[in-house]
Order: sequence, then structure tokens, then C-alpha cells
Amino acid sequence: MRKIVLAAAAAGAALALSACSDKTADATASDAAMTASDTSTDAAMAASGAATDAAMGASSAAAGASMAATDAAMAASGSASDAAMAASDAAKKM
Repeated sequence: MRKIVLAAAAAGAALALSACSDKTADATASDAAMTASDTSTDAAMAASGAATDAAMGASSAAAGASMAATDAAMAASGSASDAAMAASDAAKKM
């Protein structure tokens, strides 16, 4: 975002300074347009990279949560089996 603002300010300053002739103004306007285009392309690529990184992070977090849930379910199942065996042993002793 800052690059776009800086590019626009630079383009405006360049146009103001080069207002001496139409040919210079046309060349400067073309240069300013090219700079603005390059800057917006760079900003779009940076935003795309950030979005990709965020998506990969979210995917990794979801996978981690799924594994934690599976581990918790297995632990609960083991505890339930242990409790059932203890209850059966206690019933046999009565």
C-alpha cells in the first residue's frame, strides 16, 4: 500500500517538474504509468504470497488439531477400557 502511495507521489512530482514540454510530459507520464504498474504488480504479488502463507498456516493448524483430537479420542478409549476392566474385576471380587 505504501509503495502505491509513493509511486503516485513520485509520478505527480515527476509530472510537475517535467511540464516544460509536451514531449517530456508524455515521456514522464509513460514512465510514471510504468512505475505505478510495476508497483501495483509487486503489491499484488506480495499480497498473494501472504495469502498463500496464511492458508498454509491454517491448513497446518487444522492438521495439528485433527491429530490432537485423534490422540485424545484414543486416550479416552484406553481409559474407558481400563475403567471397564477395573469394574469387571471389582464385580468379580464381590
